[in-house]
Amino acid sequence: MANDPILIVGAGIIGLTLGQALKKRNIPFKIYERDPSLASRSQGWAITLHWALQYLPALLPPETLSAIEDGQVDPEVAKNDTGNFLFLDLSTGDVKWRIPPNKRWRVNREKLRRALSLGIEEHVEWGVRVEDVHVTNKLGAEGEGEARLIYSRRSPDTTAPGELCGTEQSPPGKLIIGTEGARSTIRQFLCPTTYKNTRLPVRFTGVITSFTAEEIAPLRAMDPLLFQGCHPETGVYLWFSMLDTPTEDEISSGSGRYKVQLGISWHVKSPNDEVPSSNADRLANMKRRAEEFVPFLYDTIQRIPEGTEVVEVTLADWGCPVWDNREGRVTLAGDAAHAMTMYRGEACNHGILDAVHLVEAIEKVYAGKNSKDAIDEYEAEMRERAQAAVLLSRQACLDAHDWESLNENSAILKRRALK
Repeated sequence: MANDPILIVGAGIIGLTLGQALKKRNIPFKIYERDPSLASRSQGWAITLHWALQYLPALLPPETLSAIEDGQVDPEVAKNDTGNFLFLDLSTGDVKWRIPPNKRWRVNREKLRRALSLGIEEHVEWGVRVEDVHVTNKLGAEGEGEARLIYSRRSPDTTAPGELCGTEQSPPGKLIIGTEGARSTIRQFLCPTTYKNTRLPVRFTGVITSFTAEEIAPLRAMDPLLFQGCHPETGVYLWFSMLDTPTEDEISSGSGRYKVQLGISWHVKSPNDEVPSSNADRLANMKRRAEEFVPFLYDTIQRIPEGTEVVEVTLADWGCPVWDNREGRVTLAGDAAHAMTMYRGEACNHGILDAVHLVEAIEKVYAGKNSKDAIDEYEAEMRERAQAAVLLSRQACLDAHDWESLNENSAILKRRALK
């Protein structure tokens, strides 16, 4: 038991962050990930790290932190970034609110995962799908026991990407941590009757596309990294974010293109407001809902090429109820623990803070503290913080589509801060 590893389910941002922090402290760990490799699934969208930036040096080695900083969507802009968060009137293009600024890094999710995997690649077990958890108590040893993962592995001998071999068991672990997102298997194990997310009455579709320097100019004139807004009459919400910028050589040659993320969301008022099933209809729906936008934003949406993949992001949350952590041997972190909408951009930041407190709890366990006590303390802090954040992000989602209700105290416009 003394040297049993920490078993982490999910090699996403929070799972890898935990792995880095545990390696930094010489605590054994293993990460189990369903994807066959880091590059097997597109992670092209970007996220904003803001109030959690202060915690990263304690979690990550300097070379990883440097790689993350280098992965910002526009490193040149980042050098002098003011941390602006603009909210526009989409009918005029006017800036109606400036959300109080924070230091921020806007990072490409795929580059962030690559940076976080540096130096811990050998600790990740790829291509395994966790099916269940097995926990036992050892008689006569209070607070001790055994926790194992039951999983199936992708067959290396088949070309069928979804084909799995029979089930296997992991070695025993001191603690199992579910970090595998909003549809977490570990969450379902801990909360078999309450694990499902609550879907909000709002629909969101988004695309990744690219523009020439001339096409991107009016967008970057608003803000070189990101902005958002709402149309006062239709309630349609728009999100714009840079994803990648051309090199200096590409810019000088005139061949450079700017990769961007564009998203549109709207309230569901009737069955006609549901997201269309075909990709072509989804793109047509985005273009139709942008018809009342100010011309430069209307043009931006209309020039999305036909055939561009349109992804629906399901807007749902989960409020982190109390669960039985099996005497401190199974817990959750990140979206698995507190799924929230992205309208305040705080989900990853809360996940990073989860990692801070969870690593502190794990250190106490390896130093001899009772697992139940240490994990209870972690969950109590996380639950109080996350429950409030989930509700605030839910309100931000609703506020984002209700122009008349917006003011400086609206959840969508409040400063991004821990307190």
